[in-house]
Parts: sequence; structure tokens; C-alpha cells
Amino acid sequence: MTAYTVRHTVYAIQWVMHSMTVEPNVFENLRMELRRGSLILAVLAQLRTEQYGYTLRKALAEHGMAIDEGTLYPLLRRLESQGLLVSEWREEDKRNKRFYLLSADGKTMLKQLLAEWKSIDSSLNGIVRR
Repeated sequence: MTAYTVRHTVYAIQWVMHSMTVEPNVFENLRMELRRGSLILAVLAQLRTEQYGYTLRKALAEHGMAIDEGTLYPLLRRLESQGLLVSEWREEDKRNKRFYLLSADGKTMLKQLLAEWKSIDSSLNGIVRR
């Protein structure tokens, strides 16, 4: 075995090991980016009926769209500040809970986003099937 072969083999092993450690991080980042927009659509769709944070999280998780509190509550505040949600504090079971519901603008936006989603889905299906 020559020194070149040893160096080449070591380099190849290091490259493979490096690729194996980088790939999961790249996948996870891309997966999270893909989910981010989907979560907005899921939250808007789920809030066609009034819910508070915990029941919303539970309903989303039941449909395979788990979301942690640190992501959900800032998203709800942002959607409300954009005028897409309305909220109201109420006491339930001797606890104050903030209930969220789509606003009139939120219903319009959901309809527009669903149309866009269907268009994107159709385009992607055509591209992926090739």
C-alpha cells in the first residue's frame, strides 16, 4: 500500500464521515423551513372554530402537525397583530384562557392561501412525477 493510497483512503473516510454528520443538519433545517409555512396554514385552518392554545396544539398534533409552545404562541400573536385572528380572555375551569378565532380578514386570507397551496401542490406533483 502506498502513502498516496493511505492518504486517499483516510481522506475518503473523513469525507464520508463529514457528509454523514452534516446531512442530518441540512435535512433538519430544510424540513423546518418547509414546515414553517405549512404550520401557518394549519393554524389558520384550525382556527375556523374558536380554540385556546392548548386545544389548538393538541388538535394540530392529532393531525400530524405537532408544534411546541415556543413556536405557537409567538405565531398566534403575530397573526393577531396582522389582523388575521381575534382573541378574547375568558375564565374556564377557574382559569383564564385566551381563545383565538379567525377574523373576517383571516377567513379571506385562509381562502387565498388555500388556493395558493393547491396551486403549489399541483405544480410540485407535476415536477416530482417526472
